Amino acid sequence: MVNHPTQLGILQDEIRRRYDSLSRRLKQVAGYILDNSHSVAFDTVASIAQQADVPPSTLIRFANAFGFSGFNEMKQMFKQHVMEETANYSERARLFRQAASDEAPAPETPAEILNMFTMVNTQALQQLAMQTTASNLEQAVALLAEAENIYVIGLRRSFSVASYLTYALRHLDRKALLIDGLGGMFTEQLSLVGPRDVVVAISFSPYAREVVELVQLGAQRKARLIAITDSQVSPLAAFSDVCFVVREAQVDGFRSQVASLCLAQTLAVSLALNSSKEETTKG
Repeated sequence: MVNHPTQLGILQDEIRRRYDSLSRRLKQVAGYILDNSHSVAFDTVASIAQQADVPPSTLIRFANAFGFSGFNEMKQMFKQHVMEETANYSERARLFRQAASDEAPAPETPAEILNMFTMVNTQALQQLAMQTTASNLEQAVALLAEAENIYVIGLRRSFSVASYLTYALRHLDRKALLIDGLGGMFTEQLSLVGPRDVVVAISFSPYAREVVELVQLGAQRKARLIAITDSQVSPLAAFSDVCFVVREAQVDGFRSQVASLCLAQTLAVSLALNSSKEETTKG
């Protein structure tokens, strides 16, 4: 089975690939970063520079060499990865507080947490509206309208989005099936997929292996694919007819689902209006 990389995994692979071409100082940074991902996530820049035996300015040059505006931007990728790999929410909260600086302390009270999530979700929704093209939306609605069957796949934190979309599609009298893998029967639930069907796959880094494998199966059966994911280099993107890249709001390791749910609702309501227009035209 193929293990698809996270965004951090892609960066680490790139560092390994370019290692021999780096200067001596940058090799020191590369070696430290590859061997100490947790320390990079939570130590100060000064501490990382000391441990890697380089000046802080070398860390900035290293980050710039790999496409980051500064070393703190690179650190965020490491921190986010550690947060996402920590399944226990109490442990995430501990890491959240550890990562917060004196200048930007972590929100503590329920009201502060609500205000924080409201602010970042508002920004994520604005970004969704600006970056989602009308042509992608129209193509996705057309695919859903023409589909004989619609298979919806989303596991782990994406499961709630997949469940909602299936619920909405069924209320539109569409043949929608939620692939939940009950009893481990992921492949069996998708066994009848064909060229007249559409697969809607929802997955974010770290990508669920089962979702990627089912997307590959759907592609082999010539089904059309609508992907909702977080990157153009997501393993879902390569197989998709339409790919929506959604940047969810997050407060360190706690990622929202507001933007993804908004997109799912947009597709469902647009499909409903499309169907209503068709009926009016026929009438």
